[in-house]
Order: sequence, then structure tokens, then C-alpha cells
Amino acid sequence: MPTLSKKENYLRLLRGEMPEYVPHTADGSAGMGGAPMGPDLGGLMGDWGSDEERKDMFGVPYVRELNANNGPIPKPGEFILEDITKWRDIIKRPAILDNIDWQYLADTQLPNWNPETILSGMTAVGNGYFQMLVAFMGFDNGLIACFEEPEEVKDLLNFILEMNLELAKNFIHYYHPETGMGLDDIAHERAPFISIEMFEDIFEPVWRASIAPFVEAGCLTSHHNCGMFEPLVPYIVAMGYNAWNPAETMNDLVGIKKRFPKLAICGGFDSNGYVCYPETTEEEIRAYVRQQLDLLAPGGGYAFGGGIMGAPGDPFATERNGWIMDEFEKNRYNYY
Repeated sequence: MPTLSKKENYLRLLRGEMPEYVPHTADGSAGMGGAPMGPDLGGLMGDWGSDEERKDMFGVPYVRELNANNGPIPKPGEFILEDITKWRDIIKRPAILDNIDWQYLADTQLPNWNPETILSGMTAVGNGYFQMLVAFMGFDNGLIACFEEPEEVKDLLNFILEMNLELAKNFIHYYHPETGMGLDDIAHERAPFISIEMFEDIFEPVWRASIAPFVEAGCLTSHHNCGMFEPLVPYIVAMGYNAWNPAETMNDLVGIKKRFPKLAICGGFDSNGYVCYPETTEEEIRAYVRQQLDLLAPGGGYAFGGGIMGAPGDPFATERNGWIMDEFEKNRYNYY
């Protein structure tokens, strides 16, 4: 029988130590019973309908995407910034940032914190820097702006960075988090959306500055980036990140584990292919779970995270996710 709690086992992984058993990416997370911490800035969380529109604190309209578990996305075709050189006229500091009573929030929220969950701080007023750019402008105009007006893009991102650092430093001071998390979905299935040169010039400096307060405070850190992120993995390691999720399978995860043995690989599951096919059987899905565990769990440095998305309550996704989780639970204690 295991002696470590799921939280302690996961923290051991983040510290680069051998876990007692294979962690799951949800082990010790707020979703395991913890209360939300910090100010609610976005207004996009919680339960709101798939036919409803909401705006974030910068005025970007969002709608729900039913088949992505009803997650919020920028409303297609309705972007608030067309010309990057005019960003100062449109993107303003949200008033909500000047009305946060950090001491009150900490005093009222921390007593409700479940100590079996990891207390984590975020590094963003919204999404990551690339995601914020395309939320403001759309993918086409955002990428064109990076080519045609890189200095304006950098000025905009540094404006967002100032707010992110303000939030991070206050969160660290009042909440004393155990971990910090950065995120910025900057890659698609085949490659990053931008070149390495553009990443180094525009995005790497703000990524590094955003996570620095957590690294300096001694927090363990995780970075979220979907897609073919492999070319940018060396950069997050250099920034001091301890883990990367969801570490999708189009990346050479075995090679990355060997090259960066102290970086925890969290995920390692193809959520968009074989397991989603209607003709794939239950036993084939269970066999795939075991295959990924056999591939990535030996030697530690890995947390399993797998499942498929669908509409909330979709019986197809619910059943398959049940098979996946059940098979993982049956095998997670067999490796160490």
C-alpha cells in the first residue's frame, strides 16, 4: 500500500525525485476538492450557457465551445484590435486590478483551502501572451503583426507583463503558494505557430519574466502548452520550469525525458486519435493506457494524463474516460 498522499507523491515528481507510484496530472489539484484562490478576474469561469456571450476584462467577447467540454473561446470573427499600432487606444488596464483587496481575499479564502490539494499561483491576467494576442486580433492579424510590427507587439506584451508581475508578486506575498503555473498555447499539431527566431525575440523574454517571481520564491513550476511544443522545451527548462503538460504524443516524449531528466512529463496521451474512433474497442483503449504507462513511467519523471473531450455529459466521452481512468488506477502502483 502507498504511504504518500497523492499530493505529496505529485510534489515529489515536481522536485525531480522518484515518486512512490505513477502520479496523475490531477493529483493534488484544486479540482480534487480545493477552493479557488485569488481574485476572479476573467468572469469566464463557472456555469454559463453555451448560447451565452461574455466579455473578459479587456472587452474580448467569448462564447462556449460545446464539443470542447463547453470551454470558453474568443468569439470567432469578432476581434477588438485590427491594427497593432492602435493597441494603446483599445487595450486598457482593467479597473478590476485596482480594486483587489488581497489581504481580505487571503483571510477569507485560505481557511477554506484543502491542505490535500496543491496551492498554486497563475502567471497571467488571462491566457498566455500568444493567446492574448490572437484573442485581441485573431490568428491571421496577430501573426501578421508579429512579422510587420514586432516592436508594437512587444510593447503590448510588456504592458500585459506588468500586470502579470503585479498579480504574481501579490499572490506570492499573500498566499505563499507551493507551485506556480505558466501557460501559452503557442503550437499546433505539427509545429509552433511561429519561428524559433520570432519566439526568442518576442515571446521568450515575457515568458521568462512571468515565471521568475515563482522561481525566485522557491515554488515548483509547471508550464502548459498543447501541440508540437518540442522545439521550445529547452527554453522552459532554462527558465526554471519543473514540469510540462499536457505533453502530447506528437512530441518525442521518450527523447525529451532522456534529454531533460529533471523535467516532469505530464500527460503522454493521444486524446484526438485512436481512442476517439467509434470502432476502437474498450480493450483496445485499455491496452493503449497500459502501452503509454509502459513507455513513459519507467524511471519516474512522468505523470499520466489522458482522456477525450466532448460535450458535457456526452455518454460516448464519459464512457471512454471511465475506461481510461479505471485502467490507469489498476496499473499506477505497478511501476515503482
